[in-house]
Amino acid sequence: MRLPLKVALAAVAASTIVLAVPLIAFAHAVVFPKVSTTGTFERYVLRVPNEKTVATTRVEIRFPAGVRVTSFEDVPGWQLEVLSDSAKHITGAVWTGTLAPQRFVEFPFSAANPKTEAQVAWPTLQTYADGEVVEWTGPEGSKRPASSTSIRTAAESATGSGGGVAGTSLVSWAALALALIATGLALRPRTQA
Repeated sequence: MRLPLKVALAAVAASTIVLAVPLIAFAHAVVFPKVSTTGTFERYVLRVPNEKTVATTRVEIRFPAGVRVTSFEDVPGWQLEVLSDSAKHITGAVWTGTLAPQRFVEFPFSAANPKTEAQVAWPTLQTYADGEVVEWTGPEGSKRPASSTSIRTAAESATGSGGGVAGTSLVSWAALALALIATGLALRPRTQA
C-alpha cells in the first residue's frame, strides 16, 4: 500500500473515532448536570435526541423522590403538562410537540436538591409519531438507561465532579490518543527482512 493512501486511511479512522465517541455518549435522554450539590437550587436540563426517521411527539419525565421541582422554562413549539400528586408536589412533566429526525431538544427546569447525598435517577419516556415509546428507565449500563445525577456535598462536588461531560472528554482524549498511535504505526517505515 502506498504511503499517501495509508495516511488518508489513518486520518479517516482517527476522525471517525474522535467524532463518534461524543455522539455515542449523548445518544440517550440525559439530564444535566450529572453532578450537583446537596441542599441547593439547580437548573437542570433534560436533553432528548431524535434517533429515528420519524418525529418525536411526546416526552415524559418522572422526578425522583427527594428532588423538589419548582419551575419550568418555556420551550418554543412544545406544550407543558405538569404532573402532581394529591399533596400538589410536582412528580413529573409531559411535553408535547414535534422534534424532527436528527435533532435534539432541551427542556430546562429548576429544582431543590436533597439535603443529603444521593444518586437520583430521571426516568424518561420518549414517544414517536409512529406510536413507539422508548423507555429511558433502565439501570446504568443497560441499552436504555435512565439518566442519573450524583448529589454530593459542596466539597465533593468541587473535587470529584466526574459527570457526563468530564467522562466524555476523557473518552474523547483516549480515542484521540489511540488514533494518533494508529497513524504513527501506519506511517512508520517498513523494515526489510
